[in-house]
Amino acid sequence: MNLLKKLLVTIIFFYGVSITAQTIEVCKDCSIRSLKEAIEISTMCDTILVRKGTYKEYNIVVDKPLTIIGENFPVIDGEDKGEIIRITSDNVTIDGLFIINVGTSYTSDHAAIRVVRSENFVIQNVVLEKLFFGIYIEKSNHGKIYHNKIIGDAQDEYNSGNGIQLWYSKNILVEKNIVQKVRDGIYLEFSDNIIINENTSTNNLRYGLHFMFSNDDLYTNNTFENNGAGVAVMFSKRIKMLHNTFKKNWGTAAFGLLLKEINDAEIKDNVFEENTVAINIEGSNRVTYSGNDFISNGYAIKVLGACYANTFEKNNFLYNSFDVSYYNKINDNVFQHNYWSSYTGYDLDKDGIGDVPYRPVKLFSYVVNKTPETIILMRSLFIDIIDFSEKVSPVFTPDNLLDMTPQIKRYQ
Repeated sequence: MNLLKKLLVTIIFFYGVSITAQTIEVCKDCSIRSLKEAIEISTMCDTILVRKGTYKEYNIVVDKPLTIIGENFPVIDGEDKGEIIRITSDNVTIDGLFIINVGTSYTSDHAAIRVVRSENFVIQNVVLEKLFFGIYIEKSNHGKIYHNKIIGDAQDEYNSGNGIQLWYSKNILVEKNIVQKVRDGIYLEFSDNIIINENTSTNNLRYGLHFMFSNDDLYTNNTFENNGAGVAVMFSKRIKMLHNTFKKNWGTAAFGLLLKEINDAEIKDNVFEENTVAINIEGSNRVTYSGNDFISNGYAIKVLGACYANTFEKNNFLYNSFDVSYYNKINDNVFQHNYWSSYTGYDLDKDGIGDVPYRPVKLFSYVVNKTPETIILMRSLFIDIIDFSEKVSPVFTPDNLLDMTPQIKRYQ
């Protein structure tokens, strides 16, 4: 009975608030001329409508449930003085603002919008430029970061921040955002049950996406292109990465996707094209790689060690310099039903499966791993000869690392 009474009181309270909620206008000719002032005089569940114009404000604190809407993208200019908007209340929506000039600091992670210990927040249709950190979510849950454009001007890692950062947060949708020219496009740490969908993260200094100690997250239909080192996934469990594009992440230490200490994950139906290393794997177990396209990469798969019970199946390996590089003599992973563009076997029974197993690890990849300078010999006849000899009688590469069922035709 007490629970029922509490529920009725809550319903009556919010019903009463919705009746009394009002819209407060902010403009240069209005009685209210700043966002700070509008928040101060507002009551719970009010809507603040910010008219087009430029408002020079920073350290704006939203400490009650409010909807803040910008008309024709009014500019909130922080004048490089510090953080601009901080949300500390539940049930806050920020929609349609243009926020610029976040102050850079070497002691505080100033953000254009920071959400702290809040529930049920929405940040959408916001444009952020000239920033340190863009959108920073801290110990907050059940939120939505939707259709925002974040454009930084990062030059060095030490004095730049991340575009979208989640820290100790859960159950958040990050969807249809564009993030460019920051340190890490999207960064997650200790954040579970996050959905990252249809985002474009390009031209960032370090990673397009970087996450650590974050479990049960889903990444779908995103594009990570031309970043310093692609996407890094570390110390996480039960991750699903589906239908993403990892493209043109080039450099001496670059990769499309780095997996370190990842367990029980699914990497399916992604495109890895023109990366130095498409997938760099270390200490990752029970991961399924299926339906992926590896196109014109330096290395398609580079396995560094301590990787067990992984399955690579029904992938297309197309015109990579090295399809698989393997650092151990022991193989506990399965390669099956993949298409390899460099496969030269035959299919006499016409069942679509090659009659001769394919050995994807070349001796030359082993040589290059030991002595990188030998890469200049890659197209020579000598290299073809030593690769052939290793294929016939494996000495340096795992003798059981074979695709026993190579496909004759690529998967469409």
